[in-house]
Amino acid sequence: MLFSSVPFLVYFLPVTLIGALTLRRWWNVEACKLWLLGASAVFYGYWDWPYLTLLFGSIAVNFFIGRKLDLLEDGHPQRRMMFITGIAFNLGLLFVFKYFDFFINNIEFMFGFDINVFKIVLPLGISFFTFQQIAFLADSNKRKHILNYSFIDYAVFISFFPQLIAGPIVHHNDFVPQLKEKRFARPTGEMFAAGLTIIIIGLFKKSVLADGLSPTVDLMFGEAAAGATLTLLEAWLATLAFAGQIYFDFSGYSDIAVGLGLLFGLKMPENFAAPYRSTSIIDFWRRWHITLSTFLRDYLYIPLGGNRHGRARRYINLMATMLLGGLWHGAAWTFVVWGGLHGAYLAVNHLFNSVAMRMRGAERFFASRVTKLAGWALTFWAVGLAWIFFRAESFDAAMNIAAGYLGFNGVYAPPQLLAMFGMVQESFDFAAPGTSLFADKAMWNELLASTGYVLLGLAVALSQTALRGSQRGRLIIVALVVGLVIQAVFFGKASEEFIYFQF
Repeated sequence: MLFSSVPFLVYFLPVTLIGALTLRRWWNVEACKLWLLGASAVFYGYWDWPYLTLLFGSIAVNFFIGRKLDLLEDGHPQRRMMFITGIAFNLGLLFVFKYFDFFINNIEFMFGFDINVFKIVLPLGISFFTFQQIAFLADSNKRKHILNYSFIDYAVFISFFPQLIAGPIVHHNDFVPQLKEKRFARPTGEMFAAGLTIIIIGLFKKSVLADGLSPTVDLMFGEAAAGATLTLLEAWLATLAFAGQIYFDFSGYSDIAVGLGLLFGLKMPENFAAPYRSTSIIDFWRRWHITLSTFLRDYLYIPLGGNRHGRARRYINLMATMLLGGLWHGAAWTFVVWGGLHGAYLAVNHLFNSVAMRMRGAERFFASRVTKLAGWALTFWAVGLAWIFFRAESFDAAMNIAAGYLGFNGVYAPPQLLAMFGMVQESFDFAAPGTSLFADKAMWNELLASTGYVLLGLAVALSQTALRGSQRGRLIIVALVVGLVIQAVFFGKASEEFIYFQF
């Protein structure tokens, strides 16, 4: 059930919200929790109801192991075994449902076997709710701020429908205590108004901007996968279009999830903070998918040793963390390359900082506008190069687009673009004539449409910046305006699945 679909917006959400608020006000908080638990089961089961067994079975096993870890004394011989069993259980689920086919395919490729096994359907949200439960077990093992959760509290935390499928990756210590607070299912007027506004902005990002860019992305990457050679302009358009699509898609989902939480009186963490304004890769990972970055830092990078064992070990830990983070995103070598690129970027960034900041006048130099602009351009270029591997259907397709992105496939300017500036074709044609995907009018229209969606995205970003300091009245006005745009542009056409549903 998509957030941007009619069944969700017209039927599921109003019934679930009214039921929760009514039960909380006229009955008790436990009835409200049970209602939300049932609603979340309906939400998840709407996709494929047999997988409810997997979801709630996983919740039950992890809760039991977490409670056992909490009850067993430090040094008890069963304690370490229980923790290892819990981590193995969660990683085992991920392997079976997400990586088993990938493993078999690689075995077939390396040894020439033909292994006939059944194909496993990837359950929605398994990567997200597995990470949340691994964090719960790790904290239970360290007795790190673990509260006395009831099973209902824990089940609501894991299955709460706004964040169940694609995050944000919510930490138990941030979520469960809110179930005991007065504002749970009793949101203030300001929380409710802010929630509606954020939801509408999220819907606009997804349904207008991300879905608007989707045809161009699919066409360009599909042509590359089919063997077409993309020139510099084409590769950059494909990359920029996908950079916009994945940001608007995923940040739109996160906005909707945060807004839905506010409707129920629950605050969920921010997941994006204008990542394409980053002036370094380090800064980018403080702004992009913030909850994943926090999880990887706290539960992988730091346990590996972090930066506590010298510079070389730090870079190895960074690379290992990002390689595993790439594999978490998808069972394909292209995701591993994406993670490896970001691991290398981070290592180089940290090395550069450690050397450059020792120079006399370094702080003043790096604080200058010119330096920041150069840092932004280099960061955006590097992030774009990595996005190619994230989106490409195969390694060969990724290398095709990357070659064009780096200028190795020549430069081709469409005649329509040159005509706009009164230029002649020959002055910009460094590729074989007729090789451009934009030689026909239909593709040129796609280019103009993509540019329009990017401009709309900038308008939304500016609106969000203005909203931070506004009063409730301005929030509602902006919500109504954006809502009218959504109604005029979006409703009546089918919406696509969120990109992160596949992870």
